[in-house]
Amino acid sequence: MSLQFVVDGLLTGSMIGLGAIGVTLTYSILRFSNFAHGDFMAWGTYATLAVVSAIGATFGKVAPIAPLSFGWPLLVALVVGMAFTALLALLLDRVLFSRLRSQGQAIIVVMASFGASMALRSLLEFTFSSRPTYFSRAIQIAMPVGFGIRITPDQIALLLLTTVLVLGVHLLMTRTQTGRAMQALSQNAALARIVGIDVASVVRVTWIIGGALACVAGVMIGILVQIRPFMGFDMLLPMFAAAILGGIGSIPGAVLGGLIIGLAEAGAVQLIGAEWRAAVSFIILMAVLFVRPIGLFGVRER
Repeated sequence: MSLQFVVDGLLTGSMIGLGAIGVTLTYSILRFSNFAHGDFMAWGTYATLAVVSAIGATFGKVAPIAPLSFGWPLLVALVVGMAFTALLALLLDRVLFSRLRSQGQAIIVVMASFGASMALRSLLEFTFSSRPTYFSRAIQIAMPVGFGIRITPDQIALLLLTTVLVLGVHLLMTRTQTGRAMQALSQNAALARIVGIDVASVVRVTWIIGGALACVAGVMIGILVQIRPFMGFDMLLPMFAAAILGGIGSIPGAVLGGLIIGLAEAGAVQLIGAEWRAAVSFIILMAVLFVRPIGLFGVRER
């Protein structure tokens, strides 16, 4: 049996894991499920595409960085897209979420995020149409690496990028004062305020990290699959399943949960059929909630 599904699962899991980091941070620190997170992915990807197009219009066609399918314009555009998505998340929090959080009812904020999700998705579809688009239409030749596995240079580059970003976020959370403040706020918000932690600053950093990583995950989808307004919405259930599976508030848990979901989906496609792919996330989510609701790395609240 070919083990190609392992590579496919790792790539899908990387995208899910990066998105799940934002989901788990938002829930653990701000105490609500943000249904608009998937749309941050889509908006960040389209923003990156717009910058790539602008650079192409200014400098003409730019040769890709061999052996990749993209060149320096996409790298520059990705940084701009990450900043844009972080600002979008901050703006949405300033205009909508922060006002509703002050009322102390989480369900209102959740429903507001659901409405914001539909509004963002509809605006994106109105602006760019629902027709799929691509960063590049270049065809890459997959290299055989043994055991029936083939992988492209783009896939290798994106797996390495995911590793670097996850390691960076983990070091931020464990080795910096800001990260320790985020952990303290997630564990006990009232006590964190008493000891003088700047809650507003922690909230801003949470949105910046979540938005930036959502953009990267969306761009990965755009490079490997395609770009369309519903791309983030389709990732919403797998991201929530990964966050819950890993344990709310755990960065390594969110990434590991994403990899497990990705591998399970890829395995289901090969062994059962592609029509069962979407059901895998739901089945795993239900299993975790029944067997271990706190997730793999979750801690019971006291």
